[in-house]
Amino acid sequence: MEKIKMWDNIPGMCEVEPELEYYPAEHKTTRATVICFPGGGYSKLTAREGTGIAEFFNSLGMDAFVCRYRVFPHLFPLPLLDARRAVRCVRANADIFGIDADKIAVIGCSAGGHLVSLVSTYGEIIEFEDTDEIDKVSPFPNATILCYPVIHMSDDLFVADVGSFNKLLGEDYPNKEMFSTERLVNDSTPPAFIWCTSNDRGANVINCYLYAKALREHNIPHEMHIFPIGGHGLALAPNNPHIAQWTKLLKNWLSDMAWL
Repeated sequence: MEKIKMWDNIPGMCEVEPELEYYPAEHKTTRATVICFPGGGYSKLTAREGTGIAEFFNSLGMDAFVCRYRVFPHLFPLPLLDARRAVRCVRANADIFGIDADKIAVIGCSAGGHLVSLVSTYGEIIEFEDTDEIDKVSPFPNATILCYPVIHMSDDLFVADVGSFNKLLGEDYPNKEMFSTERLVNDSTPPAFIWCTSNDRGANVINCYLYAKALREHNIPHEMHIFPIGGHGLALAPNNPHIAQWTKLLKNWLSDMAWL
């Protein structure tokens, strides 16, 4: 694993330096790549949702990166700034890494799923961008992989993960609903692979339904799997063979897209 600086001079509040970790595949068989965004409610980064998932992609012959993005007390736009910068850095250096700049996927778990859905859909210019040549590169990924994602923000506490949104935006941010990413899906949103468990109490399965519905309304190809029981934060689900099938299903999806 190699650590990569994303900026020489990091913009914005920076108590913890954001960075990329590069995991090259030992037996590389594809020029497609993936950037992993661990979850943790925008308050921490969960280790098993970063390194472990990157190593899974390595086993498919794919290079992988893990983005160590800023979390609370760093508020929006800094997590999104880091996520966009991660995509830009990988794409800008595609020739160096030996990857295809048009086959960059992002994968996120839980709040990391919200962040990758945000980087896949949020089109507005944000503060601290346009600082150098890398910022001129497109920040939008070519595919989105959502693992038990946080998606929706509203007053409906049955669906919304208010805690994650408060850590991202602060408790007093107006119009938090605009960060419900199912509302941001458009005709240019990347194809998506989505999975969750129906009894997830950390990120209600309805989050997945809402994002998938928005994708369908815009004719965006997507695949979704809902497992009946399992809860939240499962990552590769090594102790649950039924749910662990999601990795095989993902491999099939990537193969169908000619990424493997």
